[in-house]
Amino acid sequence: MSGPGLFTPITVGDLTLRNRIVIAPMCQYSAENGCMTDWHLIHLGHLALSGAGLLTIEATAVVPEGRITYRDAGLWDDTTEGAIARVLDSVRRWSDMPIAIQLAHAGRKASTEVPWKGGAQLPPDHANGWQTEAPSALPFAAGEVPPMALDREGLASIREAFAEAARRAARLGIGAVQLHGAHGYLLHEFLSPLSNRRDDEYGGSLENRMRFPLEVFDAVRAAFPPDRPVSVRVSGADWVEGGWDVEGTIAFARALEARGCAAIHVSSGGLDPRQDIPVGPSYQVPLARVVKQACGMPVVAVGLIHEYEQAEAIVGTGDADMIAIARTILYDPRWPWHAAAHLGATVKAPPQYLRSQPRRFRGLFGGE
Repeated sequence: MSGPGLFTPITVGDLTLRNRIVIAPMCQYSAENGCMTDWHLIHLGHLALSGAGLLTIEATAVVPEGRITYRDAGLWDDTTEGAIARVLDSVRRWSDMPIAIQLAHAGRKASTEVPWKGGAQLPPDHANGWQTEAPSALPFAAGEVPPMALDREGLASIREAFAEAARRAARLGIGAVQLHGAHGYLLHEFLSPLSNRRDDEYGGSLENRMRFPLEVFDAVRAAFPPDRPVSVRVSGADWVEGGWDVEGTIAFARALEARGCAAIHVSSGGLDPRQDIPVGPSYQVPLARVVKQACGMPVVAVGLIHEYEQAEAIVGTGDADMIAIARTILYDPRWPWHAAAHLGATVKAPPQYLRSQPRRFRGLFGGE
């Protein structure tokens, strides 16, 4: 690579990104009946001016019961689609940053209170709660109301809901879809032997546990335009003995790639309260590195990536093809600008902000 690797373009499927910085999906818990609000316009709007390569809309439920909380955004009917359209129409007036959306179903981790009110499960008889669904009738934590084990009709309905949400995303002009297969939500629940105790063709062996997530991927890939990429976010490990691990992640990644997956975003954890995560800077990068060594599609690393040289090293050494940032960019919404200045690269900025360029960084705002 000539110049900083973090600021070289990359093509994912048929989508070309200006640089390797991905804004990860971040739940805002600010929707009303599944509909995005003015908060999403403010939130996504300012991130779309950050100079990153890709902006990913937060986990967006494909059915009402798939929301993490009653304040989650959704994409399951004309009303929720219209709310997203309103936000995107405004954002696109001022930014040409490519936009992706993460489609999700929270499974047994649905029906909870918003985080700033404790995040506890809300039982089905609560005004803001409902009966959760999962591969098996095993609660996430002791004392919670167990989920309902999905039958074949339920699996088919959810599979079609993912496909229908992908069709709606295509109508909205969204450039890429990411399936949420991480953090203990429904697709991850099928993958992990800790949460999937089924005795049919969707449980037991690794092949069987991968079956439903792969069916969902196939349905979404068929429903979304072939010239727009579909990727998957995975948890590379449960960090619990006997749980989902990196060997399973490699097998899943290879199966996804064979089906046309354009990229894989490697996170970890979220499935079991007993998880023992070795949290620290770049703590998930080794998982991304192993997956990248095992498959050919682009890999995104994420997790406590704060420093500019740290991000550059992840891409420059080939541990991953892109880095994703979330809390980092909430704290510093111009992180890509500052990274480019530090590394001697260029970045695109809106013309209204060109005067902010410090004299010592002349030429910083040169990205096209």
